Amino acid sequence: MKLFNLVIYLRRRLLKIKRYYIRAYYTKRTRIISLKCGSGLKVNYKSFFSGKVYFGNNCNFNGMIVGGKGEVHFGNNFHSGSECLVITQNHNYDAGEKIPYDDSLILKKIIIEDNVWLGARVIITGNITIGEGAIIAAGSVVVKDIPKYAIVGGNPAKILKYRDIKHYELLKSKNQYH
Repeated sequence: MKLFNLVIYLRRRLLKIKRYYIRAYYTKRTRIISLKCGSGLKVNYKSFFSGKVYFGNNCNFNGMIVGGKGEVHFGNNFHSGSECLVITQNHNYDAGEKIPYDDSLILKKIIIEDNVWLGARVIITGNITIGEGAIIAAGSVVVKDIPKYAIVGGNPAKILKYRDIKHYELLKSKNQYH
């Protein structure tokens, strides 16, 4: 029994060490590629960023891919679930020289304002703004602007309801951030 407990302890310890190094590696890598990076960045799991990426303060990623050469702005206190995808470019299929598309790219800009939370496996496609305090439910596909304080879900994402704005503003005035 003692040997079994020792094995369990060592396994947990190794997992903790592994998580520490994964966080350190991906956080450092993300800082290097960013055009602007605020304080408190945490990249807790494998995340990859391309294009022009800007991070506010206290951004937390738990598995994110930002693909394309477009521009993404993450506001302060951003949190993501796992396996999120942000797409910042598209092929030119309407005005291109070839079918189904040509070699030119259409770059997109995505703005994610302060205090936004993305659930797991959210997909965001270009030229949109996600308003302050918005919550995007797991599995949602965001294809158009999301207003402030909205809680959205689905494919495509639709407004389900709004946050309690008075409560949100009270917490914000007291600097109560996760």
